[in-house]
Amino acid sequence: MSHALLRTFAGSAFAAAGLAALPASAMDVLARVISSTPVVQQVAVPRQVCNNQTVVTQAPRSGAGALLGAVAGGAAGNAIGNGAGRAAATVIGLVGGAMVGDRIEGSNGQLQNVQQCGTQTFYENRPTHFNVVYEYQSSQYNAQMAYDPGPYVRLQMTPAGALPAQPSSDQVYQSEQQP
Repeated sequence: MSHALLRTFAGSAFAAAGLAALPASAMDVLARVISSTPVVQQVAVPRQVCNNQTVVTQAPRSGAGALLGAVAGGAAGNAIGNGAGRAAATVIGLVGGAMVGDRIEGSNGQLQNVQQCGTQTFYENRPTHFNVVYEYQSSQYNAQMAYDPGPYVRLQMTPAGALPAQPSSDQVYQSEQQP
């Protein structure tokens, strides 16, 4: 053998031996998705529901209507009767006038829009995961995935018998020490 050929052969042998000692790296492969079926579950979802209603509100009574009604009724009763009947007519006029005056004052209701809110539970169908069937090298495989992968699923392939990858300098490993 020539010296140059021997050097090339020896260099190749050393390179192959050096590559065998290095860890094999994983590679990503795309596999065709045959089907992706969502698995749904009914989930209770609370929601706030509000309605507007028109209500009649009463202003607080001041008593002025009853007072004015009693004065007017008493004056009218006093003008009607004579003697003992006059006293009875005055009392009836006072009481009746007070009742009518109070009722007139209390009829001043105002309309207001009031919003009333409450919580109602609605049920929605939501996917919990996807049952995926994919094909790789003429074989079909099943997997459960948290999302719909689309037309392809990415597979990470590591050669059989490969050494595990060496940790990079930014990874920190903690070991437990036994006492």
